[in-house]
Amino acid sequence: MARSFHEPMYLFLCSLFVNELYGSTGLFPLLLFQILKDVHMVSASLCFLQVFCLYSYGLIEFLTLSVMSYDRYLAICFPLQYNTRMTSNKVAMFTALIWFYPILINVIIVYGLTEPLHLCGNVIDKVYCDNYCIVKLACSDITANNIFGLCHVFGVIIFLIILIVYTYMRILKVCFSGSKQTRHKAVSTCTPHLVSLMNFSFGVFFEILQSRFNMTNVPSMMRIFLSLYWLTGQPFVNPLLHGLKMTKIRIVYKSLLFGKRM
Repeated sequence: MARSFHEPMYLFLCSLFVNELYGSTGLFPLLLFQILKDVHMVSASLCFLQVFCLYSYGLIEFLTLSVMSYDRYLAICFPLQYNTRMTSNKVAMFTALIWFYPILINVIIVYGLTEPLHLCGNVIDKVYCDNYCIVKLACSDITANNIFGLCHVFGVIIFLIILIVYTYMRILKVCFSGSKQTRHKAVSTCTPHLVSLMNFSFGVFFEILQSRFNMTNVPSMMRIFLSLYWLTGQPFVNPLLHGLKMTKIRIVYKSLLFGKRM
């Protein structure tokens, strides 16, 4: 059983689940402490640490989903060449990239660009610390922050979106031209990933929308729920989604629940 989970797809899933634990750790302990103690203030150091954790979580999540879409593309479009194209060295390289790049880039953003700013206020209208809200409080010049942010968005985020769209276009092409068995394999392996990607994208889209535009016409409880969704939706949805749809994981669940030998 253990060896069967050494496939790249399951290793990337493991990375995804570990990241969701990491993101939850960056949000819930401080949030629960503030709720239980009825405290509405946080130290600057803890605030910047939370920004670092949450932003690195978001980028790790998106990078992992992007790599998983590339992995599914190779498995469906090049099944006979999959093992030679997705080697253990490539899996290790992708996993290292997924984790080290977001950590490095957020060290630069949070501690190199945002923390040195001189702030003219200390009120953040959110239940957690947000980098963009902190930057909006700055009295000093934020040109470097804006330039770096735009370069990051167009250099990395847009590339990942293009990669995901391209891989799924190729997968759809194979589905329409392939056999019934190929279509069934594509649907069974891609559906959990696609739903997870859409779920995360919805949460991030509303978070960006709320940060950039005036959303006072939306009820406050709805704003809080949707601003937390990109952080809380994935850890709740993904384990069930992948566990129910993927045969090997479902078999393990059954063996743990009913004590059957595998």
